[in-house]
Amino acid sequence: MLNPVWLNTFKTLIENRHFTRTAEILHMTQPGVSQHIQKLEDACGYDLIRRQKKSFDVTLQGELLYNYILTTQQQESAFFETLGANDKTSGKCALSCSGSLATLLYSGFIELQTKYENLVIHLEAAPNNRILEQISNGQTDLGIVTQKPDPLLFSSEIIGREELVLVFPSSKSLNLDNLAAEIMQLGLIRHPDIEHYLRLYLAHCEETVLTNLDVRKIKTKGYVNQIHQILLPVSQGLGFTVLPRSTVNNFELAKQLKILDIDSVVAETLYLVKKRNRHMPARFEMIKAHIKKALN
Repeated sequence: MLNPVWLNTFKTLIENRHFTRTAEILHMTQPGVSQHIQKLEDACGYDLIRRQKKSFDVTLQGELLYNYILTTQQQESAFFETLGANDKTSGKCALSCSGSLATLLYSGFIELQTKYENLVIHLEAAPNNRILEQISNGQTDLGIVTQKPDPLLFSSEIIGREELVLVFPSSKSLNLDNLAAEIMQLGLIRHPDIEHYLRLYLAHCEETVLTNLDVRKIKTKGYVNQIHQILLPVSQGLGFTVLPRSTVNNFELAKQLKILDIDSVVAETLYLVKKRNRHMPARFEMIKAHIKKALN
């Protein structure tokens, strides 16, 4: 029987394509990751990756093993799901969503787990395409995305809407007459979703001074990929950004921020997604109810 620890190391490496990143995720050393892969190759009797200087290619045998790992995980998940299908308050629930939604939902999930000690919630922040990939290969049960997915592969329903807002330091005095100049002077605090959020906001805000902005000319003042840190440079007067209103409201220094007040509401539709034709255990109704309550 193949060592499950080695298999997990191999799966993580294939999904991240980087030894150092894999070591960080698994809280290992890079030589430790290499050792696991070598032992797994010895146990299989084949090279699983073809090493190059700082990268690698996956061999045919490596691809077969990766697919075997995914299939085994899906079968194990389905088995445990069958055991507890009718239990409304226990079992594992894996959910993937954006970082901003994860921040909004997580405290409520903790309350559920405190109330029901046998309920295990696995929450991961990921972009839309990664979420759909995780649902397809059985890594997550439910996902929340901002675009309706392919109905041939997924079942989806509208679960709510997420309002986007333009956020400035509280020290700025904003009006539509000086807004364009302030944006150009301040510069943008970027994050992984900023291109999508900014273009969506400018396209739907119905304010001419904003819709006519050339985003290519807005200078970058910083980049942060941690949702809890994005608003910190804004609160210190270093730039502006676009984020969901819930993220701004939950920021600990919210008094040092200013949301641009406009007449229209710019919001994204949120879709709750699962794999097509998959029957979900009873506990997911409780999870869905919590999500709806948090979003509405």
